[in-house]
Amino acid sequence: MHPVRVSIPSFRSENNSIEKGYTVFKIEVLMNGRQHTVEKRYSEFHALHKMLKKSIKPPEIPSKHVRNWVPKVLEQRRQGLELYLQTIIMENGVLPKIFLDFLNIRHFPSVPKTESCGSFDTESEESSKLSHQPVLLFLRDPFLLPSAHDSFSNVVMEGVIHGVFYPDLQPR
Repeated sequence: MHPVRVSIPSFRSENNSIEKGYTVFKIEVLMNGRQHTVEKRYSEFHALHKMLKKSIKPPEIPSKHVRNWVPKVLEQRRQGLELYLQTIIMENGVLPKIFLDFLNIRHFPSVPKTESCGSFDTESEESSKLSHQPVLLFLRDPFLLPSAHDSFSNVVMEGVIHGVFYPDLQPR
């Protein structure tokens, strides 16, 4: 079973004076125990479908043209779009980046463990794209250059620095 699960529990119609009415589909995404919601119009599903056709063979997407916008027809479209997303997930072991972006899922490049830092003989294209990002950034060293106008020391920063660099030191 794939770690990503999707459903489209509902939809709503939008009307405004600038453009004609359209339908917004609410997509619930569950991944690794976390759930979030994404709202998409049919035109966004259609654009996704066109992009996916460049990398995989996606399932059929419900028809772009709907004769009438009665709730029964929209419900059929909702069910069809839900099946469309679920089929993409079931039929693909590795989900395309464009699909993950569509569902607002963060993705990380999957590089084999043996090449995670690059190999010595030939560096793969994937490993050369990897970059290291700072986890914690100090604009100034809080101990070497204390702020002259800071009368109250940063207790949290002090505690973190002591905990990381001096774990055996007991608090004062």
